[in-house]
Amino acid sequence: MATDYVLFIHGVNVRNRAAYETQARAMFQTIKATLNNPSRTLKPVILYWGNVGEPSTNALLRGLESSSKWKDLWFQDLRRTQVLPFVGDAAMYLSRYISSATVQQIANQAFEQMGLPLEELINPPAGDRLHLVTHSWGTVVLFDILFATRWEDPDLFPSVRDLVGNIRLGFFGVGSATEKNYGIPLASIHTMGSPIALFNLINVGGPVSFDLTPKLQEFLEALQAKMQKPLTWKNYAHPGDPIAYPLEGVMPLLLDKAQKLVDIEDLMSPSGLIGGLFGQTIFPILNGGKAHGSYWTEPKVARAIGKVIQSTQG
Repeated sequence: MATDYVLFIHGVNVRNRAAYETQARAMFQTIKATLNNPSRTLKPVILYWGNVGEPSTNALLRGLESSSKWKDLWFQDLRRTQVLPFVGDAAMYLSRYISSATVQQIANQAFEQMGLPLEELINPPAGDRLHLVTHSWGTVVLFDILFATRWEDPDLFPSVRDLVGNIRLGFFGVGSATEKNYGIPLASIHTMGSPIALFNLINVGGPVSFDLTPKLQEFLEALQAKMQKPLTWKNYAHPGDPIAYPLEGVMPLLLDKAQKLVDIEDLMSPSGLIGGLFGQTIFPILNGGKAHGSYWTEPKVARAIGKVIQSTQG
């Protein structure tokens, strides 16, 4: 029986693994309830990396709090629980040490949960599909692993370079020139509260090793040639989420023939009380990031993802 693998990955400042996995499983159950196709299996793959940079962030916080002027700063709880973990996780991922540790951790989780040996992942059963559900900086993490050229640096530890290569082999169209036909085809992408549009600014002034665009373009071209249609990409944004940005107008700036390769749509996540009463104020930032984390528990987002998956099973 063909399988749809739904791969979840979180963003920054996620320290409670059990709580995150509970949220992801609850979202998966709502997605599953939306589908009606007994001829296919739906399987979750829940990736967690929030603990990798935590020791370094905690050490930095202790140093900041030891300053004689720390007590004079405003918004101390916001600084401790939101700004430092958010910026810290994002900044540390750009370091080779932290990002390599992240790769090792999520690769082990992915291979274990999918339950496929590398040989079968390279040549999967006909009809198997992948669906990505990424939140916040998790979009950048996953895209970096799949498309950034920095992982091909000959000075990188061979074990890490090989591990990234194995991950890429699992995605149709991502491997090297002789390996692009390996792996499971990607059927849909769902980005939630994503800053991926801003990440393009890193390329200003010319290509860098973090540049995702060339390999993303190659991947989408290979996928379009196989599937004979553009990749479905839904970008969910809460109006009160300061981290979420639209993508529809950005993709043509990133990709040649974007409309042929990607069918992208920006969708506004229901705003409820936060958006209705405080949407144009600083409240969404100061209230503990509720808007930014709301996608996981919003049934309409999960049902929308389920409908997209259903549409790709035809």
